[in-house]
Amino acid sequence: MKRLPELEYLGLSPIRKFGYNFCLFFAELPGKLLAFLKKIPVAFWKMLCGIGGFFAEIGRAFRDGDWLTRISFLIMGFGQLFRRQVGRGILFMLFEAIFITFMVVFGFDYIAGMGSLGDVAVEKTIDPEWGLEVLTYKDNSLQILLYGVLTLFFVIGFIYTWVINVKQNKLAQDLIAKGVRPKSFKDDVRSLADEQYYKTLLAVPLLGIVVFTVIPIFFMILIAFTNYDYSHLPPEKLFDWVGFENFQTMLSTDFSGSSKFAYTFRDILIWTLVWALIATFSNYFLGMFVAIAINRKGIRFKKGFRTILVMTIAVPQFVSLLLVSKMFADEGIVNSVIKQLGWITENIQWLSSPDLAKIMVLVINLWVGIPYLMLITTGVLMNIPADLYESAKIDGASGIKQFTKITLPYMLFVTGPYLLTSFTANINNFNVIYLLTGGKPKTMAYEGGAGSTDLLITWLYSMTVEKNDYKLAAVIGILVFIVVAVISLIVYNLSPAMKNEEDFQ
Repeated sequence: MKRLPELEYLGLSPIRKFGYNFCLFFAELPGKLLAFLKKIPVAFWKMLCGIGGFFAEIGRAFRDGDWLTRISFLIMGFGQLFRRQVGRGILFMLFEAIFITFMVVFGFDYIAGMGSLGDVAVEKTIDPEWGLEVLTYKDNSLQILLYGVLTLFFVIGFIYTWVINVKQNKLAQDLIAKGVRPKSFKDDVRSLADEQYYKTLLAVPLLGIVVFTVIPIFFMILIAFTNYDYSHLPPEKLFDWVGFENFQTMLSTDFSGSSKFAYTFRDILIWTLVWALIATFSNYFLGMFVAIAINRKGIRFKKGFRTILVMTIAVPQFVSLLLVSKMFADEGIVNSVIKQLGWITENIQWLSSPDLAKIMVLVINLWVGIPYLMLITTGVLMNIPADLYESAKIDGASGIKQFTKITLPYMLFVTGPYLLTSFTANINNFNVIYLLTGGKPKTMAYEGGAGSTDLLITWLYSMTVEKNDYKLAAVIGILVFIVVAVISLIVYNLSPAMKNEEDFQ
């Protein structure tokens, strides 16, 4: 597929542009993958060169360093204490003392225990005085793995700090040799409050990301390679490493018992993507149309309409969705009213029929999502220059033409990133599915307690809370991350905000 000339591309309608970008992306995908594969050896070689250069730099620092710098290789901060950088020296020494104490008291044991994740969970002994059996809890696989991961990150942090210590000692030595006084601790504090204030501001968020995001993700990835489930639940029992066995169970397509998980995962993945696609774009376009209808000239009671729609946002979803689920239950008020009117003789299975339940959650999600999109698109619509519409009317453009040529391109450009985040959020939309149906109706064809309306995220919740199958839940978490990452990258590269950044400057 050849690329169109720029002028011809700009003359396409927004829908044709999206279709062209979509086809072009997949047409160029094999070439991009091949180019990426060709870059892997080069990147690997550059990484090896970088590692070699790093060790060479550390070696030169030791070779060319004076006795203060060389001692600092073993005693962090030693050189700073004798180079009028007492504050730095004390901080480095204090950190090294904390690290050594932690490793001696806790760290080495947990690092060593990660190989087997424990040997004995419970030790049974007989009390000699009373003659009763006494249980003594010994190893805890979950605790060993968790503290082992924390220790690994602590070791990485120590190595990083040690490298900074070596480089700063060598830098201070070179400055003194040139007759320049190194920065004092007061200068460091003043710098962190002035020209390097961005480091001060980013320190706490960065630490929070590492502690609350990176470490849990790393821990979840490791859980996926163990047999941590109800049968191996600490502290009474231990779990162990099983390699890629869980991934084989989840993705196997043979005729063994594990293929049932693959069938379940495939069906739930398809329903999750269909749900995310319909829920995102139905809310988006209907919310936009509602905003356009309310903002039209001559429409009265605009504030009243907006207030009515916003009321659904004011009520917590936890309350409203649970209420709706009770209303549409088999014996709920909706079926009762319809029966009294004589329209039906048997209850309609709004939320207990697999196909109808999927339709219902999509429809009810409109009631929840349209008000948000109405508010967002109202703000964007108010910022579209009125001169564009006046010029279009003078040229004889119809309302549909004005929408496709002015409103829609502007909306897609401004709200493109929101569409991407909304699609990702809908893939992980736990509230609507769980509060309305709880993933039900359940089916014997699915494994792991999955139901017909379950998304991957609600299935993961069921696997952990109801089934205590943490190993396969971790696999699902990893696969969800891969799916969301790939789709997000594709959609982002196809979005007008990425492709046509200069069009609305």
